[in-house]
Amino acid sequence: MNENQNQPLTISPDSFTNVLGVVYFHSKTSDGGDIYFSQFGHPLAHLLHLENWYEKEWFEQRRERLLGTGSVYKVPTKPVDGQRLHLVVKNCRVGENVPLDTHTLFEFVNAEFNSPWEEFSLVMEMRENAFGPATIAINTQTPLAIYVPPEKLQLWQTGRSRSKMNKIAARHPGVDLDILRQYKLIYQWIEGKNLVELFEAAGMSGNKLEEMLTPLTRKVIADLEMKGYAVADMKPVHIIIGNETIDAIRRASKRGGAPDTSAYCREIHDAINRSAYSVVDYELLLRTPPHELLVKSRRRHSYLDHQRDRFKETPLPAHLKAMEIFGVPYIYGHAESTGGLLWVVGKDPNLFDFFLPERWRKTPSKKLSADNEIYYTMTKDNVHIVWKTSKVGEPPPPLPTSEHAEAAKRHGFNSPFEEFAIAQYLNAHGVPTVYVRAIYVTGSSKLEQSADMSRFKSHGSLATPDGNPLLREDHNYITIRGYYNGPDRWVAEHDSQLLRPIDLVQAFSSGIIAKPEYLRTFEAIKMKLAAVGYDGALLSGNDILLTIDAEGAVTRETDGTPDARICNFELLRKK
Repeated sequence: MNENQNQPLTISPDSFTNVLGVVYFHSKTSDGGDIYFSQFGHPLAHLLHLENWYEKEWFEQRRERLLGTGSVYKVPTKPVDGQRLHLVVKNCRVGENVPLDTHTLFEFVNAEFNSPWEEFSLVMEMRENAFGPATIAINTQTPLAIYVPPEKLQLWQTGRSRSKMNKIAARHPGVDLDILRQYKLIYQWIEGKNLVELFEAAGMSGNKLEEMLTPLTRKVIADLEMKGYAVADMKPVHIIIGNETIDAIRRASKRGGAPDTSAYCREIHDAINRSAYSVVDYELLLRTPPHELLVKSRRRHSYLDHQRDRFKETPLPAHLKAMEIFGVPYIYGHAESTGGLLWVVGKDPNLFDFFLPERWRKTPSKKLSADNEIYYTMTKDNVHIVWKTSKVGEPPPPLPTSEHAEAAKRHGFNSPFEEFAIAQYLNAHGVPTVYVRAIYVTGSSKLEQSADMSRFKSHGSLATPDGNPLLREDHNYITIRGYYNGPDRWVAEHDSQLLRPIDLVQAFSSGIIAKPEYLRTFEAIKMKLAAVGYDGALLSGNDILLTIDAEGAVTRETDGTPDARICNFELLRKK
């Protein structure tokens, strides 16, 4: 067993990182956990150290549980240098079942709790006031930090749905085990009262209270929609009026020195109409469909532009590093949500976020092979990708002849880094391949031991900038490639998918091409490989992709031969 077996991936103790467009300052906590300070939390880090709010006796004695279905608390920090804060601390409920009423469930049938990174990203985006009418601004609590305790819980302790997590695990085996970790989101408390408290203070209850709350809640929902957002469980207790505005409401509603209830209610309505309120509770915050489509369209076009120019030198932010492995340039960094690592092909750091696991691990996927863990999915940014669990370290599969089987056993499966180097070399030397995009290594340890240690030994001298071995026996590696539907430049000019990939065997078995063309295409690929020094003896028809157009016809080169390219590099080797 490798001496690094079951050792965690290391991360520098203090560093800036970027997750879904939000920059965090990461630091290890005194209990061995991790805390990620936002741009607002970093200047207040001295108040947010665990000892100043999460010390057991202090937290348990001073916390105030807030109304709601989740575990949400208000707690003060200890005074530090004459400063203190009141915090809202909530456990992230990602993966749990959403307890919605019938009406809300019907309207938001696919509602899911946000991950901590998604929640902060959406809140930060909403605070920027970049979408919708500028005259409306949705005020929020200030997002300060995400705290990740070091312990891993048993599944029953998390409150998360086993069936929901089983579905994720079935779609994405080995991708992550962060389901067993807690995430605590820390916001700054807003001094004020929610709408229910304001009207109850005026003596209202029952139907009269409901008459007051319903139109105001609908107004806030409408404001959110105009700004491009929705909250799946929007309630009047989530709408906060600040203390300064409340004082102004009370002063304006007095008649002859005595409170006037009708004027008080009118002043509250006026405050809501001029957006003098804040919205809290963002675990079910999402973009409206039109806003989501716009964001996805912009992100997709941005992705395609950056992908086209991926090998141009681009300045790096502090949280990412440039690496070159077997001649292939990568942008390297951490996948904070899972504790994994990520290498993105090229020199453009703007591509890094597109391949973070939270952009593709939970999107609907289609298995492309009965024998291999290979899946097609469209990411949250409308990018078509194919991801596959690397077989490095596994014994080779049965092959048609004993000669091929012996050759495969001697050579073994290529590492993902070797696969990508082969693909880049072949493309550069006139042998078409699919586009290789990124390599992701899971943060969680894999349970099965490797049968073939040759690659772990041959890669033993290679390391990441953090000092981790580049290739580790105790973690799964996922390769991500483009879903081939045309060359990059062609795809960048087309919003709709006009070409569809099909492998050579499928094309033959479905009658799209005849046997003679199947054989000619297969031999042509092997001859091209031989011409650049590679042995294609272990290649199969499933490893070669064609594309077909909307009419079901094979896309052809100018000489009439099928546009064919290699999509699997795990057993290719030099002659």
